[in-house]
Amino acid sequence: METYHIHINGIVQGVGFRPMVFQLASAMGINGYVMNGNNGVHVFFNASEADAHKLFHDIKHHAPAQAKIISASLQKTTDKTFEGFAVLMDDNSGGKKQVLLPPDIATCSTCSQELHDETNRRYRYPFITCTQCGPRYSIIKTLPYERHGTAMHSFDMCQNCSGEYEDIGDRRFFSQTNSCSICGIQLTIWGSAAIKISNDTSNVLLRIKSYLSAGNIVAVKGIGGYLLLCDAAMPGTIELLRKRKHRRSKPFAVLYHGINEVDKYYEVNDCEKKLLQGKEAPIVLLRPKKDIAVNICLTQVAPGLNKIGVMLPYSPLLDIISGDYGKPLIATSANISGSPIIYKDADALEYLFNIADYVVSYNREIAVPQDDSVVQVSRNSQQPLIIRRSRGYAPSLLQYAPRTNECILATGAFLKSSFTLSVNGNVFVSQFLGSGESYESQQMYRNTQEHLLGLYSVKPTTIVTDKHHGYFSHRYAVEFSQKDGCAIQFVQHHEAHFAAVLAENNLLHTSHAVLGIIWDGTGLGNDGNIWGGEFFVYQHSEMVRHSHFDYFPTITADKMAQQPRISAICTTSGTVMGNAILKEKFMSIEWNNYQKLICKATLFSSSVGRIFDAVASILNLGDMQEYEGEAAMYLQVLAEEYVAANGFIMDGHYFEGANCDSNIPTAYLMQGILEDSKNGKAKPYIAAKLHYSLVCLVDIVARQVNTDMICFSGGVFQNTLLVDWIRQLYDDKYRLFFHKNLSPNDENISFGQLVYYENKIQSKINNSKEMSNRQVERVLTD
Repeated sequence: METYHIHINGIVQGVGFRPMVFQLASAMGINGYVMNGNNGVHVFFNASEADAHKLFHDIKHHAPAQAKIISASLQKTTDKTFEGFAVLMDDNSGGKKQVLLPPDIATCSTCSQELHDETNRRYRYPFITCTQCGPRYSIIKTLPYERHGTAMHSFDMCQNCSGEYEDIGDRRFFSQTNSCSICGIQLTIWGSAAIKISNDTSNVLLRIKSYLSAGNIVAVKGIGGYLLLCDAAMPGTIELLRKRKHRRSKPFAVLYHGINEVDKYYEVNDCEKKLLQGKEAPIVLLRPKKDIAVNICLTQVAPGLNKIGVMLPYSPLLDIISGDYGKPLIATSANISGSPIIYKDADALEYLFNIADYVVSYNREIAVPQDDSVVQVSRNSQQPLIIRRSRGYAPSLLQYAPRTNECILATGAFLKSSFTLSVNGNVFVSQFLGSGESYESQQMYRNTQEHLLGLYSVKPTTIVTDKHHGYFSHRYAVEFSQKDGCAIQFVQHHEAHFAAVLAENNLLHTSHAVLGIIWDGTGLGNDGNIWGGEFFVYQHSEMVRHSHFDYFPTITADKMAQQPRISAICTTSGTVMGNAILKEKFMSIEWNNYQKLICKATLFSSSVGRIFDAVASILNLGDMQEYEGEAAMYLQVLAEEYVAANGFIMDGHYFEGANCDSNIPTAYLMQGILEDSKNGKAKPYIAAKLHYSLVCLVDIVARQVNTDMICFSGGVFQNTLLVDWIRQLYDDKYRLFFHKNLSPNDENISFGQLVYYENKIQSKINNSKEMSNRQVERVLTD
């Protein structure tokens, strides 16, 4: 017998890995111990060489379902004799912390069965968990992962729970979140003015059902923060929720108790079902069937849209609430629009009574706030697209191995904020952290970043950020660099997008030229203008800006993104008939003022996002928008109507006869749209023709570049119709690469910044000059 050491790293803590090793070793009669360490799971044991290799093989091939192994090693070590086999507490004696963080995991099927089993001692216990499910990332306070280092530390297990915890044959053997109604977490319901109504869990659950039935809005503490719940079939209550939340038109998600109800009222394919019922349990955007009106108030839930965000219960508390109520419920983040999700109990009691009639809390702390993740699947090609990466997915990113062990912090962008941390050979991409424009979101960003740095006891040596001086993420990076003395690097917004999608598809070291099509709403370019309709070429670690949409004037700063009518007059400023069609959208004084601003404009844009806004305004789909992408979504709905009736067939595109050899002629595109509108072409036809025209550009530019490899990134590629049409035409002609584990929107910017910096990518911009300080100031003060 010799002494061996097995080291496993990855997502191997908080997923039942030690109990699995214990059971395998005990079955083989092997003596030793298993423990969590700062860099994964360690197993020390006595065995013959053959048995050592067998145990090593069995551990790798019988890993728990939620585990993700990224490295594994077996080696002989200093001889030591062990008696029996044990699970030891964590080794927090020092060394680099390298273990990955497990995400929060939706309730497993076995716990769900026990939850509804009247003979089970955890019947209707709202916090039932096991080694395979429950909160993880949201409750971790220190590493390695042990109960005393989580928000469960204050709950002492009762005799029954302790017995399960210590029983090798029990499914809760060494389950760090183990608890029951006797020793566990307790619900409390509060009325207006934060008056406690009840802290008896059974009574609280009964009251929730009663209050919802009476048309009330109830705030309920979830895994990552508070949710607002109300009946999805009560129009008056939904309108009241919109008024209180200051959310005029942005869609709400709907919570259903089971997949059968979803299947009855929605078009849902196998891929979407798998997402809904998977361990991440995101909100999934689905198309409602024609009889949806008998189930929910469609026009109040998702005004003007043809998809609804649908979710199934991912926690036992939501399972009980939705099951008791028996009808679909609105389930939306508890916040005022523009502010982050509320997750602290004190904040909930202070602020949420401005929105909710009742507040339901529980006495376990949320260490890390998270919104629900949002995913959609394109209809034709069934391409999954992450819209918001948060609960269930964040923060570990296993698909990219950093090139160095340098600690690097990348701070991301603005509206879809996230940060990325590379530490000790691992990469973490934070959950969606809201918009950087509100103070509350900035504080959440700071707190989450400080929490993650604290978990790994590190300080960055380099910080990477966007070039835009006006972004909170930029100012934060500069402040951080000055305070801690770390180096700072700046990466252009769209080049970060391109780097992110290259890395996700393992294309950083390809010898072939790769075309990067990066379309979004805004991002400061290297020439001081606002980019957003970009075509890059990547080869040999260099990015060249091959071409872009012709610039159009940018005026009124952020107001342009909020008012599609302003985008319309700017994008059509070089056309013949723009003024005649658009003038009626403005008061005379507004019109005259905006025309003067356009004539004197010194800031310009190539943004495809603004082009979508402009066309939506031209087609009278909306001249103001409450949320980012609203107008573009209405335009997509119209285009999908056309495709549903005619398929992916158009009689032409708007760039026919145009010269696209240099840049893409924006005015030529807008002139064609104005002419079709004036000539009475149907709105769905024009909307679809715009989409088709953009799809045709993929082929036009790919032939110019002479490449068959094309990457896509930027918020515009959240448009599933655009993705489907591209794949419909070019799957057999080109190699097409989309994001896989990150959203195409600005959430991926922080990851792209990290990739760009540590892979030493160089920027070679054609026909542009480096941004000067004067130009930056112009951007910020326009």
